[in-house]
Amino acid sequence: MNFYIIIPAHNEEAYIKQTLDSLVAQTLLPKQVVVVNDNSTDKTKQIVEEFTSKYEWISLINTTSSDTHLPGSKIIHAFYKGFEILDEDYDVICKFDADLIFPTNYLEKLAFHFKANDKLGMASGYCYIEKNKEWVLENLTRKDHIRGALKTYRKECFLEIGKLKPSMGWDTIDELLAKFYGWKITTDESLQVKHLKPTGISYNKASKHLQGEAMYKMRYGFIITLISALKLAYKKESFGLFKDYMIGFFKAKKEKLPFLVSEEQGEFIRNLRWKGIFFKFK
Repeated sequence: MNFYIIIPAHNEEAYIKQTLDSLVAQTLLPKQVVVVNDNSTDKTKQIVEEFTSKYEWISLINTTSSDTHLPGSKIIHAFYKGFEILDEDYDVICKFDADLIFPTNYLEKLAFHFKANDKLGMASGYCYIEKNKEWVLENLTRKDHIRGALKTYRKECFLEIGKLKPSMGWDTIDELLAKFYGWKITTDESLQVKHLKPTGISYNKASKHLQGEAMYKMRYGFIITLISALKLAYKKESFGLFKDYMIGFFKAKKEKLPFLVSEEQGEFIRNLRWKGIFFKFK
């Protein structure tokens, strides 16, 4: 299978060499890897250029955007900068972060899963972070959710869901829409990916309301947003985040921001969320 990989990168000099080293060492090599150097002020560009000089299937794009870290829109806009230069000769498209170390059989194992099930639309391994000199499962990891750091899509699924939405919550919307269109999602716990920079470490005050805004845009409605906000704030061990999420939801509702999904898709999403909530209480 032809794997195309796009890696948005902003000031990742401490990590990106390890990420690229792990991709170069894959038992199934990707056909194309594009690193999008998004406004970096460190040595990210020079490090990537060392790889582009050795491997013709690795390329670099330099782009300039805002220095502000806005989860969702910034990284997806960078993703599309890379996507624009690729041809259509791919079976699988990946959006990877620049701070991951993949096991050597990562792509080979994903290819096995995709070949075994024609309706498999998305697949991934699990993210692990280092704590007290041990690699432990990152607490945001779930069996039914693929982390935004390591998204992998079958081409047909990627196109049917309308590709990626440049908004906070893009890494939830993609899965919900994949399910709406009848695609399956799988996570392989045997594929342990080292996540060198834990999720959310660079989030700033300007982005704190975006999660609640995303819940509004996905047509969650008030009650599901309330439950989801409580759960997420609990996982991140911050009640203050719950307040921020709800403020973001009500602000988006007041401003009547455009939805990211249709009414039909929104109804499907709410039903799916309710089923998940009721299942956990059984």
